[in-house]
Amino acid sequence: MTVNNVGGPGGMATFGRRLLLAVDAKGYGGVDVLMQTQFQEAILRLLGEAADAAGLDRERWVTQEAGDSVFAVLPEGASEPALVDTFMRALDTGLRAFNHGRVQEAWLRLRAAVHFGTASPGANGFVGKAPVEIGRIRDSAALRTALASASGACLAVAISATVFNDVVREAYTTIRAEEFREVRIKEKEYSGRA
Repeated sequence: MTVNNVGGPGGMATFGRRLLLAVDAKGYGGVDVLMQTQFQEAILRLLGEAADAAGLDRERWVTQEAGDSVFAVLPEGASEPALVDTFMRALDTGLRAFNHGRVQEAWLRLRAAVHFGTASPGANGFVGKAPVEIGRIRDSAALRTALASASGACLAVAISATVFNDVVREAYTTIRAEEFREVRIKEKEYSGRA
């Protein structure tokens, strides 16, 4: 599904808070066309399989896709605990299966970020503070370093402080708060914690 401009009166964006997911592949630009094709197909397939495992209706997501990255706005009422917990565990399992038997240089490795906040469709994507924030979190040096430094890791996940406090700290997931490391993120105009 693609983004359509469905602004409110006078061209103003419609207000809505939504659960957001952003993923991006590590090293995509450094691989050949055949591997890029495989990565693109795998990313979409693995996101769909993880969504099914978590009971998140992938058909209802509104997405922006750009080669090796996907930004998704989930429908109202989508489960934050399911996205943070079951979805990420299934995505990691799917990545490990995809990478099995490949040399490590040919692995598909993803950075993923989860946030909850305001996001409205605009003329060329989403507008609002949250889409910018999740992009900065996903592309942050802290998340890139986490993926690069974790030997054998296929997936590095960052969640916004909002999602951490409301979902993980409140024990709505099987992932314990102690399994996360708080980081300060300062990327372009964004400054915050994840």
